[in-house]
Amino acid sequence: MTVALATAPVDPAPVATVEEHRRCGELIDAWAAARLAEDGALVAVDRQPDAARWYLRLAGDEKDFVAVWLTLRQRTLHHEAQVMPAPETNVQQTYEYLLRRNAELHRARLVLGTEDAVYLVGEVAVVDVTEDELDRILGSSLAYVDELFPTAMTIGFAGRYRRRRRTG
Repeated sequence: MTVALATAPVDPAPVATVEEHRRCGELIDAWAAARLAEDGALVAVDRQPDAARWYLRLAGDEKDFVAVWLTLRQRTLHHEAQVMPAPETNVQQTYEYLLRRNAELHRARLVLGTEDAVYLVGEVAVVDVTEDELDRILGSSLAYVDELFPTAMTIGFAGRYRRRRRTG
């Protein structure tokens, strides 16, 4: 017996205009500068203007640093953060854990990238990018990676990864 799953068609985001791209890039630059000045989780920002990419480095709790790439595309602002490298042990169990957790993520998803590393990715329409949306993207990226990392590493690097002991 086969079961067909009905899926609703996904409407792509509209193609952003040159002005919308410019506004989005300026918003990201201003937002990042303001967050750096706050001396919070965001500790570094690098920009590749020709590629419309930003590299944001956040201080994590479980993982020392969480790096988030923002890439301004034709229709969307794409974001990605590496959760972990490819597991060395218990590969099936590691991916099963992550796949089960994938269903709990809001507006983001776990994917396999190059060399089977695990990434957290998502996107938002260029026209919908706001300071609040940037806060959500970076905050949820940091929270999800910090939450998933220790268990995934414990399973996928059995005997080699040790969870941090929280102090205070």
